[in-house]
Amino acid sequence: MTLRALLADPAMGLVAHFGGEVTDRPVSWVHGSELLDPTPFLTGGELLLTTGLCLPAEDAGECRAFVRRLADADVAGLGFGVGLSHARVPAVLADAATEAGLPLIEVPRQTPFIAISKAVSMAVAAEQYAALVRTSQAQRELARAAVTGPGPAGVVRRLAHLVDGWVLLLDAAGQVIHAEPSRAADRLPELRPEVDRLRRQGGPASTAFACADAHVWAQTLGNGARWVLAVGRPLTAPQADQHLVHTAAALLTMGLARSHAVRAAHARLHTGLFRLLLAGQTELVREAAGDVWGPLPAPPVRVFALAGTASARRAALDLLDAEAARSDGPALVATLDGTVLVLAGADGAAADRVSRLPERVPALRVGVSEPVDYGRFAEGHRQATQAAAAAVRHDRPVTGFADLAGAGVLSLLPADAAGAFAESLLAPLVRHDREHGGTLLASLRVWLEQLGQWDPAAARLGVHRHTLRNRMRRVEQLTGRGLDSPGVRAELWLALQLLPTEQERAEPG
Repeated sequence: MTLRALLADPAMGLVAHFGGEVTDRPVSWVHGSELLDPTPFLTGGELLLTTGLCLPAEDAGECRAFVRRLADADVAGLGFGVGLSHARVPAVLADAATEAGLPLIEVPRQTPFIAISKAVSMAVAAEQYAALVRTSQAQRELARAAVTGPGPAGVVRRLAHLVDGWVLLLDAAGQVIHAEPSRAADRLPELRPEVDRLRRQGGPASTAFACADAHVWAQTLGNGARWVLAVGRPLTAPQADQHLVHTAAALLTMGLARSHAVRAAHARLHTGLFRLLLAGQTELVREAAGDVWGPLPAPPVRVFALAGTASARRAALDLLDAEAARSDGPALVATLDGTVLVLAGADGAAADRVSRLPERVPALRVGVSEPVDYGRFAEGHRQATQAAAAAVRHDRPVTGFADLAGAGVLSLLPADAAGAFAESLLAPLVRHDREHGGTLLASLRVWLEQLGQWDPAAARLGVHRHTLRNRMRRVEQLTGRGLDSPGVRAELWLALQLLPTEQERAEPG
């Protein structure tokens, strides 16, 4: 019900006393009051009815203040009943209403206020019923889209149509899975701060916020709060549309739960096939995979090992699950001993996308094997897991097995354990040099650099070779290790590389 509709009803006999145009603004309710300040009892949108019992009609200041209070309270209009307290609408009140832009309606004596209240309440009830019918029909359309349509894409497409806006479905890594219309994906950067804040709340959560030219409503899907549904429209979404968003979120959550269950079953099958490949049962895997997922990639292939936090591995699995629908997606995805393992062709789009996963999941670390044929699959698995361990240890997004040799053997050692080994082995020499002002550490380093040759080492140190021999005997005594052993020399050399150089207090010679 609007003011225009009320004025157009001849049974009411209402007359407009307003200098401007009466708008089609909806009337949310009708409220009667004889207070000079009824605004504490108003919420906005009401048509206020009064007979002006307490209004000093000749006091222009009081009339203006009364009208201003109503305008500030955002009432839809003022209905003034004549024939009781006032024979006609006071002129000063009409002037004040025109000045404030507040619609003023004259209610004749023969029209009871209750008739106006009934007309508005019936219209509100009819509108609510129509909205309920529309919502019920729309919910059935969403359910039909979820059951008979192309999965989540169908729900997203139908929801965007029903709310006359745009919809984004974001995956666990915050990337767009479905966008309707497709250009809505361009809005992701401006939504990112609110979406990230929503995810940090943990568990199911929702939020509403203004973004550029739209009002946005976002909700996480499922208990894991990993996927997000974002809906935008030019104006604040009415209650009925919010019900539709709730319905779509529930349908998408059920769809995701179903897909997770299917994926879990596929993951177990993949893991079994992966174990068979490690055991050398290539032909059996080729036959089984061909019946379900298609042929294995032609050799050579690469094995990728994905490590990192548990949430990063889960996000990677979500992304790889989306990749599985592609004809050029990875052949097998399995989880062994907490590491996500991927089999893909050695070169091609699938291998490239797996290598770039850390760009989408920053906490993920990827190890990549060298190209191998299926007869060397176990070797490729070992290479990938070793490369992944190095990637985690040195906090690199991607590490290839070939990178390990270029980084040197020291890069393969855990920093804490390697440092403790060096300090423990060389502690007697460090203590001796500190207490006696000696140069055992520096002499040992030079001697090992010269491959145990006395004369070149003594020359570099600027001492007689007998002096150097005495120092090396002292090293053997303090460490309890014989320097004639190549293994001992290798351990001492490794420890010297790991020992902080500031511990070598004295200069050679």
